[in-house]
Amino acid sequence: MSMQEQIASLKVDIAAQIAAADSLAALEDVRVATLGKKGSVSGLMKGLGGMSPDERKVMGPALNGLKVQVSDDIAARKSVLETAELEARLSQERVDVSLPVMEHASGSIHPNSQVMDEIAEIFANLGFDVAEGPDIESDFHNFTALNIPEEHPARQDHDTFYLKPDENGERKVLRTHTSPVQIRTMMSKEPPIRIIAPGRTYRSDSDATHTPMFHQVEGLVIDKDTHLGHLKGTLEAFLKAFFEVDAVTLRLRPSYFPFTEPSMEVDVQCSFDGGTVKIGDGNDWLEILGSGMVNPRVLVHCNLDPNVYQGFAFGCGIDRLAMLKYGMNDLRAFFDSDLRWLRHYGFRALDLPTLAGGLST
Repeated sequence: MSMQEQIASLKVDIAAQIAAADSLAALEDVRVATLGKKGSVSGLMKGLGGMSPDERKVMGPALNGLKVQVSDDIAARKSVLETAELEARLSQERVDVSLPVMEHASGSIHPNSQVMDEIAEIFANLGFDVAEGPDIESDFHNFTALNIPEEHPARQDHDTFYLKPDENGERKVLRTHTSPVQIRTMMSKEPPIRIIAPGRTYRSDSDATHTPMFHQVEGLVIDKDTHLGHLKGTLEAFLKAFFEVDAVTLRLRPSYFPFTEPSMEVDVQCSFDGGTVKIGDGNDWLEILGSGMVNPRVLVHCNLDPNVYQGFAFGCGIDRLAMLKYGMNDLRAFFDSDLRWLRHYGFRALDLPTLAGGLST
């Protein structure tokens, strides 16, 4: 049998093998047996080196044509098999969405997500918008614009997560609070401003009540006649609605934050009877959040005239609020992804919190 006859016979044989391949694995075996290092087509290609120049002129194009033809036939057959395999999977894995959800397959809303929804519902009712910002912030938005001096401990590497310097030598930072959202809002929006800024924040800390990543919500009001009475009234309305009590008594203690002046820690009256916290009555006090009037220097950084505008800001930990309201005692469990914990403390997906229907459904 001449070489050309051998090529013609091999072409027919390989075409039959490709057509007979009924799976991707079988087709791969055909490819290896023909085009692999020890394959039939590859073996013929290796024989070109022992031919005379005149023979190579004839057999070279013939063998290359065979190789191309086999490759094209395998690719075409592979496309057909992949389509058939996909259709089979789609048919077998079809889910009837009209069926009731199986109990073991049901998910739940994380307490942090639930509390953020509750907070958003309360403040929306008070006329606040929800604002968001990037997790990776510039030094200006995270520190400088908030009147945090260069020597402040919060700027140190042992407290804050920094990224590598960019081409200009500037180091981006994982935001240590959601206050940069306030800065971005004041720089992009004309007063009056009334927002809350919930989101993730990052600090280098870890124990039963601290984690490297946690959640905060901060509020900001900027207007021409805003005063401390508005701040206290807003916080009272928020805490009454959040803890679902008829009244709360607040105690504002002088404190210091670089971005507010005057600054106050806010305590709420409570009781610790029976090892549980009850907000709204009792003889004890619990620190709940920080607040104050926006520092005029912050307004200047945001191109707002402090002689015209003033406002207040407040902030608290969403994880801490969830712990107080729903009885968790270790913050680290929030991020363990333990299904038993999530099933116990989680919320049903369709039970959205509303003031009319009740927040903690």
